[in-house]
Amino acid sequence: MKIKLLLTAWLALGACTAGLPYGANAAPQKIEFWTFSMKPRFTPYFEALARRYEAANPGVKLEWVDFPWDVIQTKLVTRIVAGTPPALVNLNVPWAEEFARDGLLAPVDALLAGERPRYLPAALQDLTFGGKTYGFPLYSNVAVIAYNKRLFEAAGLTHPPRDLDEQLDYARRVAARTGKAGLCPALSKIDGLMMQQGLDVIRDGRAVFNSPRHVALVRKLADTYRAGGLLKDSLFAEDNFPAAIDAYKGGRLAMLLAPPTALKRIEADATDIYAVTDVAPAPLGPTGIADGGWLIHFAVPNNVDPALLPAVGKFARYLTSDENELAFARQASVYPASARAANDVFFTTVRAGAGASEKAVAAGAVSMPHAHTLYVAGVTDYDELRRYLVKAVEAGVTGKQDIQQALDQAAAIWNRKLAAQRRH
Repeated sequence: MKIKLLLTAWLALGACTAGLPYGANAAPQKIEFWTFSMKPRFTPYFEALARRYEAANPGVKLEWVDFPWDVIQTKLVTRIVAGTPPALVNLNVPWAEEFARDGLLAPVDALLAGERPRYLPAALQDLTFGGKTYGFPLYSNVAVIAYNKRLFEAAGLTHPPRDLDEQLDYARRVAARTGKAGLCPALSKIDGLMMQQGLDVIRDGRAVFNSPRHVALVRKLADTYRAGGLLKDSLFAEDNFPAAIDAYKGGRLAMLLAPPTALKRIEADATDIYAVTDVAPAPLGPTGIADGGWLIHFAVPNNVDPALLPAVGKFARYLTSDENELAFARQASVYPASARAANDVFFTTVRAGAGASEKAVAAGAVSMPHAHTLYVAGVTDYDELRRYLVKAVEAGVTGKQDIQQALDQAAAIWNRKLAAQRRH
């Protein structure tokens, strides 16, 4: 969603009792905080958290509101324009960057105060736009690589892959020796793969994904596809993970890039495959960025009553405290953005005889300090543009069109549209 708003400087009026000590006649400070898609699963967690905080801070009244993920942005814009924003709101990084760019979020550097070192540096970097920080990191996720030891043995493979080239080489070798697919990359997210491999998608306002290095990457994918190493089921679908995990559970796929929670599905649905599954941290690539990072945080909307901000900052720091992040991450099977919580023994210790699902938790923890949200910022209607790129990559990978020609054509479309955006 692109936010096009002509905002006036609507500031919410502070209560007439603001600044006075709380007493019998003073209304409590109300802090309204929003999450998305947390109910009903996490209702007990957030209700208990609110009760604890109110008991320890009798001058504060919390109001928790949860919206579906696909409506929270519209609701937030409406409330900001009306001059009645919530005090805190759950956002992902691309949403936050867009809202910050449009002047709808407030930087929180002063509210973080001396607690910045508590958070993983990578998480704070994700939320830094124009030199200012726009959120309190809550959690992220990363991918691990699950692999079928039986198929690896049949293909003569003795260790998990260490980089993308090795993943593709393994995929070809699995196909040649077993007739099974080796890998199912999410090629609808080819822009993210390019960035993880150190290849810019846009530079200086122009598409640059048709360079020789980009062509070489797509050619490696095409070579592996032609050799039968890539799972063809839904390879270019917007979400090809269901096809990938079904193929893995069916013994038709040797490697699965997935969040650690996927291992529990394999354990429940395919005990025979689970028994021959091992896991490893997903390769970081030349950028040192982990695959699958997607940071969720609490942001402060613009136009929150300035008198309320100290209380908002205190509550935001509590929401994202080491203890609360750890408790939430354990319930949600995600990774905390608090450095101390991310290093808790729950994530870093593997008991003797542990199965693949337990190993996956620790494997993901290895990558968590390297997790970043990969996306292209500052572009209107980016999803539409990405579809042109994905179609070009699909044409090149499947051999329907020369790779250079396909990428050149997509880049030309991007550059026409980007130029039109700049004019407007």
